[in-house]
Amino acid sequence: MSAAAGAPVHLLAAAAFCSTAALRVCDPLLPRLATEFQRSTGETARLIVAFSVAYGLAQLLSGPLADRFGKQRLLVCAVAACGLCAMSAALADSFDTLLVWRAAWGVAAAGIVPLAMAWIGDAVAYEARQATLARLLMGTLSGMVFGQLLGGFLADSAWGWRGAFAVLGLAYGMVGALLWRNASQAGTQTPAAGGGGLGAVLAQPWARVVLSAVFIEGLFLLGALSYLPSYLHVRQGLSLPVAAGICALYAVGGLAYVAWARRIVGALGEVRMVALAGLLMAAALGGLWLLPLAWTAAALALLLGFGTYLFHSTLQTLATQMAPLARGSAMSLFSFSLFGGQALGAMAFGGTIDRQAYATLLLLPAAALAATGLGFAASLRRRRALSAAG
Repeated sequence: MSAAAGAPVHLLAAAAFCSTAALRVCDPLLPRLATEFQRSTGETARLIVAFSVAYGLAQLLSGPLADRFGKQRLLVCAVAACGLCAMSAALADSFDTLLVWRAAWGVAAAGIVPLAMAWIGDAVAYEARQATLARLLMGTLSGMVFGQLLGGFLADSAWGWRGAFAVLGLAYGMVGALLWRNASQAGTQTPAAGGGGLGAVLAQPWARVVLSAVFIEGLFLLGALSYLPSYLHVRQGLSLPVAAGICALYAVGGLAYVAWARRIVGALGEVRMVALAGLLMAAALGGLWLLPLAWTAAALALLLGFGTYLFHSTLQTLATQMAPLARGSAMSLFSFSLFGGQALGAMAFGGTIDRQAYATLLLLPAAALAATGLGFAASLRRRRALSAAG
């Protein structure tokens, strides 16, 4: 089945764009929010924590519900609920009210990206799935960048945080309406699978391998990556805006992968992709430890982003096939493993900058990611060989 016939990939990418923009929009708004609500920046950061925790935990709920009631129906409801929460947050008259709406927004947003991936998994043949998921990835990466730019642009304007939330609310409304119209015109719904939920996924040995790999990615890559701007600022003396700009090139590296995804998949295949990705991520992190100069850091951030999404997109594609009868639950577990690893990694690497433990921050993840890439490639090769023999 073609992507166009089975899944409105452009609309799913737009929904993912809005979801990940909401993750990052508050980052540059914290000083404005602290001033308006007369709270410290640390207290105001609870708005980010509330969204992130709710987003992570709700991953475990959205997938089983989608398998029970249908992915398409639940995804449209999730986008609509995000629009309602965003507009309600924009109208909040107190910090506590805003905190409640941000948490509710996180719950609603949790289902968008994993259900979009599950929908594509249902609709697109495996041979075309990785290139199709790369188009969805374009939406998630662009959304992260847009969220930070939107918050930063409006932080000092008259509209402020209310304007930023309202813009996202309108975007959700438009995307939700288009998804609903698409479903009405198509006259179809993605089926409710009823394939056993989370337990059915975890019972699969190969699913546990994939989930372990993405957990390690979150732990050692995304967890350490949180401190990369601070590392460049402290060790190299770069200003925080410059350091943040260099780290933003990580997303550009990911977009470069997306642009070439179809050719890369055809040329390398999944086994060589994950092996090469582990080595590229390790080389980039090792290079950042050895050569933290501005110009080298920029090139290495690009390389790191390219290697990351070479690895992540392959895991993501394999995850869509972990449990075809419980695909919503499988993708929810996949996202939960990634975000759970990221949260633990952020806590584990939290003191490395203060202690100047740069080897721990960069070389330990480099070694772990290289080993994971090579080890996962070997496991995937064995699995393919057994399948061919059987």
